[in-house]
Amino acid sequence: MATFFKRKATVVALAVLSLTVAGGGIAVAAQPASKVGQPPARAAGQQPPVGTAEQRAARTAMRATLAPPAAGQVAWAVVSSTGTLLQHSGNVVSAFRFAPGVGVSPGQYQVLLDYNVSQKAYVATVGTNDSNNVPPGGEVSVAPRYLIPNAVFVQTRTSGGSYSPRPFHLVVTS
Repeated sequence: MATFFKRKATVVALAVLSLTVAGGGIAVAAQPASKVGQPPARAAGQQPPVGTAEQRAARTAMRATLAPPAAGQVAWAVVSSTGTLLQHSGNVVSAFRFAPGVGVSPGQYQVLLDYNVSQKAYVATVGTNDSNNVPPGGEVSVAPRYLIPNAVFVQTRTSGGSYSPRPFHLVVTS
């Protein structure tokens, strides 16, 4: 009798496994043909796609200039709301604001450095280099730039959470 239950348990387990595999195959096959092989739709606030000019500039910057800062040192930048690099340390190459459009929210920036910063820490805050003015209120998000190891992606918002261009200070630790 015990042998019968062992065999029956094995058969049931195999049946469940085969139905699970078959069900998964059916679910994959049921996807609309238009979505197969296409990247997922971008939600608001995601990073803009990387263009060939950006990749070329990033490769050139990696080969171009200084060595990365020593451990405990920082690279820093002050960027205007238009994306202009106002002040910066030697390792910061450029900054720009993405042109708002389809898939690009206002207040999205890229800061390019001359060394790999993909495993570094980033800190950003709304701020300006104008000693006579207090910067506008707002929020800043910062992340590694998608597919560019020597760039940082920065996104600014109003205090209410709406995407909006804001000047910012960025620090990248080594």
